[in-house]
Amino acid sequence: MDLATLWFWIVAFLFVGYFVLDGFDFGVGMSLPFLGKDDVSRRQVINTIGPVWDLNETWVIVAGASLFASFPEWYATLFSGFYLPLLLILLALILRGVSFEYRHQRESRKWKQGFDRMIVIGSVVPALLWGVAFGNIVQGVAIDENHIYVGGFFSLLNPYALLVGVTTLLLFFLHGVLFVALKTDGQVHADARKLAARAAVPTVIAAAATVLWTYFLAAGREAPLLWLVAGAGAIAAVSLIAAIVLSLRGRDGQAFTAGIVTVLTAVVMLFAALFPFVMPSTIDPAFSLTIANASSAPYTLQIMTWTALIALPLVIAYQTWTYWVFRKRVTRSSIEGAPAHA
Repeated sequence: MDLATLWFWIVAFLFVGYFVLDGFDFGVGMSLPFLGKDDVSRRQVINTIGPVWDLNETWVIVAGASLFASFPEWYATLFSGFYLPLLLILLALILRGVSFEYRHQRESRKWKQGFDRMIVIGSVVPALLWGVAFGNIVQGVAIDENHIYVGGFFSLLNPYALLVGVTTLLLFFLHGVLFVALKTDGQVHADARKLAARAAVPTVIAAAATVLWTYFLAAGREAPLLWLVAGAGAIAAVSLIAAIVLSLRGRDGQAFTAGIVTVLTAVVMLFAALFPFVMPSTIDPAFSLTIANASSAPYTLQIMTWTALIALPLVIAYQTWTYWVFRKRVTRSSIEGAPAHA
């Protein structure tokens, strides 16, 4: 495996980490209107991700920086062509982060309700648009001979991309609800299990449609890793059903773990369907960006590889330690007994 191919999979790994970790953050935020029946319940839901949401979000920064350094052509075409949706994602993430920090600054009910709505919006928009963006990347977009995106914003809202967007929205929602069930007690815990059961059917339908469409898309392109597309898609489907069944049986930890496997294998499926392209062109296959023509110079990739070998294990170790420290449930009694700003 050459260094350019290695970095394609490192970028994939970073996006896997981002979607697995920030994915359930989005789901927790989206679940707020359904599980936060009073202020204590809302604080209980929000506090499940309070210590970790900002750490989870750093994965997208590392992924973007790695993309810029390892595949500058891909980065330039992606960020110029997808400028508006990526800007909306950025604004939504800012909105969500500000809301987490400011909702407790006043005791006003309207003040808190306003920021709660912003948390929901700041979770829904990225969960949907990240899926739309990756759907377009996998399917291909209008790239000319100069590797410039020449399509408009509305051409990005095509059926396949929208299906992937709806699927990521529903997957992240279910992923977050399973995390709330794992991390809470009392009424919120019971409501989270019921909500996971209600979300099961539409999530399974959307996910199955995405897996099948992605497989046939990759098959039509004669993707060299079609076996991985099929395998990852099958594992994602089985683990999604397993997560739902385990949740219904009250095995919260196992259900959330199965949800992690679902998101992980779904992202692997998308990258396997994309390989060896990084952005296929729908105008002419010869205009497509590939791993070979979009990567940095070998010397740059060598330096980055050594940096990644040192930095990535440290990042993973620190994040693992953080989750271990904050592993306990967020109980209703701990919220009721805490100051109002908690």
